[in-house]
Amino acid sequence: MTDTGERGGGGRGTLFVVATPIGNLGDLSPRAAQVLRSVQAVAAEDTRRTLKLYAHLGAPAPALVSLPAFDERGRVAAIVERLVAGESVALCTDAGTPGVSDPGAALVAAAWAAGATVVPIPGPSAALAALAASGFPADRFLFAGFLPRKGTGRAEALAFLAATPATLVLYEAGNRTRETLEDLAAALGDREALVARELTKLHEELLRGRLSDLAARLVGEVRGEVTLVVSGVGAAPPPRPAPEVPLEDELARRLAAGELPSAIAREVARARGLKRSDVYAALERLKRGSED
Repeated sequence: MTDTGERGGGGRGTLFVVATPIGNLGDLSPRAAQVLRSVQAVAAEDTRRTLKLYAHLGAPAPALVSLPAFDERGRVAAIVERLVAGESVALCTDAGTPGVSDPGAALVAAAWAAGATVVPIPGPSAALAALAASGFPADRFLFAGFLPRKGTGRAEALAFLAATPATLVLYEAGNRTRETLEDLAAALGDREALVARELTKLHEELLRGRLSDLAARLVGEVRGEVTLVVSGVGAAPPPRPAPEVPLEDELARRLAAGELPSAIAREVARARGLKRSDVYAALERLKRGSED
């Protein structure tokens, strides 16, 4: 077995805090893979998800210890016992970096208190990926996780965000995204924002615009996991784009050039900040018109 790190004091083991892919398994780093292959146990948010990760690695899984969000503190003691006995343990959640709106903070704190060595294995994070793709200033940003769903807690959280000058990063469930965008616009003003849905996955979608515009564009069911990035107070508005070719003119030109409709829809939607389904609909109208 490969040694994965130094021992803690007094023969204590090492807790590796391992970031895992948020969708695309190709984002698992070689270092994270080596650690997962080498540790004696894994503290996993969901052991079924972790088993799939080991199947991807083509490696046998070590002892898997469940660490669900609803009972994190109740499961910590058994994992700390392994560390005190000198074992190496990896902490990983279903996706992304442990402790960032996921279980893990209580275990890491307990590992420090027990004298174990704590080693971060950095990697994927939806919050940082969306922030990097937003184009908003990242020298100061606040990660706010999930807002309270309703009531006084939600109102107080929105008021706090409104008074925060930094760029804001939040998580939201797909079916609540439009409501949250509307609430953010009402509390913060109609700022520039980014909606990042299903990052690194097959149906990845990034939309940027004013909060009210984004809310209006998200009609119908929004599936998957969403990260929101909102520009800070007083952020400069984006430069006004040069006049662009009308959508139907561009689509007609590209169809005439023999480009595949799927490629046209994908590229035009991304370039113009439109939904791919809307571009497909415009393509279909053009094709029907040409057949009449």
